[in-house]
Amino acid sequence: MPDLLDVNKLDMAEDLEFEAPVPTQMISNGEFTPMPQSAKQKQVEERIKELADENSKRLGISRRKFLNSTAGMAAGFIAMNEVFGNGLFGVSAAEAQEVGAADERANKYKDQFVFDAQTHMVHDGFEQEGLLGLGYFAAENWNPALQQEELTLASYKFDNYMRQMFVNSDTKVAVLSGAPFDDPSWTFISNDAIIETRDMVNKLAGTQRMYGHHVITPGQDGWMDKVDEALDNGAKMDGWKAYTIGDPLSATTEHPYRLDDEELMYPFFEKALKHGKTKFACHKGLMPADYETSWADKWQYNTVWDVEKVAKDFPEMDFIIYHSGMRPFLEDPTEFLEEFERTGELMWASDLCRAVSDNGLTNVYAELGTTFANACVTHPRLAAALLGTLIKHMGADHVVWGTDSVFYGSPQWQIEALRRLEIPEDMQERHGFAPLGEADGLVKSAILGYNSARMFNINLRADYEPMLQDGVQKLKTDFALLDGIRDNTRYGYISPT
Repeated sequence: MPDLLDVNKLDMAEDLEFEAPVPTQMISNGEFTPMPQSAKQKQVEERIKELADENSKRLGISRRKFLNSTAGMAAGFIAMNEVFGNGLFGVSAAEAQEVGAADERANKYKDQFVFDAQTHMVHDGFEQEGLLGLGYFAAENWNPALQQEELTLASYKFDNYMRQMFVNSDTKVAVLSGAPFDDPSWTFISNDAIIETRDMVNKLAGTQRMYGHHVITPGQDGWMDKVDEALDNGAKMDGWKAYTIGDPLSATTEHPYRLDDEELMYPFFEKALKHGKTKFACHKGLMPADYETSWADKWQYNTVWDVEKVAKDFPEMDFIIYHSGMRPFLEDPTEFLEEFERTGELMWASDLCRAVSDNGLTNVYAELGTTFANACVTHPRLAAALLGTLIKHMGADHVVWGTDSVFYGSPQWQIEALRRLEIPEDMQERHGFAPLGEADGLVKSAILGYNSARMFNINLRADYEPMLQDGVQKLKTDFALLDGIRDNTRYGYISPT
């Protein structure tokens, strides 16, 4: 395990006694140290408990069953509104109080097209127990559903991936991705296994439910030979994945690089274009508070300093910037909100916006994985500020949905959070943000799925309806008949209270 996180000083998220429908404290995926539960998050948790006690009795069900229901999910957002400010999440008291009210809303949106542009799993032989920190963090802070299950590495493997992504959420299509590590034993899943998994899922479905990345490792010995081999072998991958920081878990990584390095990277982009492989996802942002010291001269490679030039030089490539490039990660969001209210700046994410808007770039997209989840549970106004900023400067048609699941359990609560979130009126007026609108309105539908569908050439008129009757949908329908299949389990490290 890299030395960025002292797991001996942390607790495991699945050990939490309270199984909240929305996370009530921060959960670390192992790449950073989680903040302790804040006073406001504690208020949310206590209010959810009160609502669960009141409404489970009213509905004549156990508290646990209530918390795992759509009514319990509604109670979570009611509590968030009461603590962080009314109007942030669209939810009614009736959804938590009346039989069927929340189910009626869930059924209304269950067939909404949701394309998750960033998902992960590990191969069957993966043995690095340190990775469990991803789930422990998520369980404590983001996804209380994970608290119900004893967390093992099986939680990150294929069977649970299928259950959490396609059974326990409204996700319709997912991109399976990977990550590079200086220590090969940390490799989540090989490029070949990504494609094999994609093909297996699509064969089960009878439709295209999954796409797969090829992870590149610029600077490492023979990296371009592996690219050539992949391209010469029928170019089976659907897109590329890069980490300009090098190894994302090690501050001593030996292979950071810039996307606009003409000698190192431009031959790669030229080959990718020649083979029509134009979708390029890149991890950016998500650095710890002490990044300038802990990552020394390496941290700058995780900024968006190289996006403008490379996007200009390769206009036919689609650059999907994971996490929206946002730097703040685990600090108390109050300081960042205050800075945003004063200046309209979100560290590094605003830099990405300027690179796009100042240069009229149309081939750069901001992805929301982890950044949205973390902001939403630490302070939803920060999530609203992020969305408002990205949409204002990049356009709603250039923001794409991603969750970093299955490391954080089912992404359903994140989907619900976006469906319900609205930018507060005072923030709209002060910063010139447009409202996000209805759950199935143009803006949210574009972010949740339409933008990625366009990028991946999915014809929703022809391709989507068959998904609602395919093998994966049958799997979901069969599991829905089992009592208690939905859970609030989350995985990751949490900070002791």
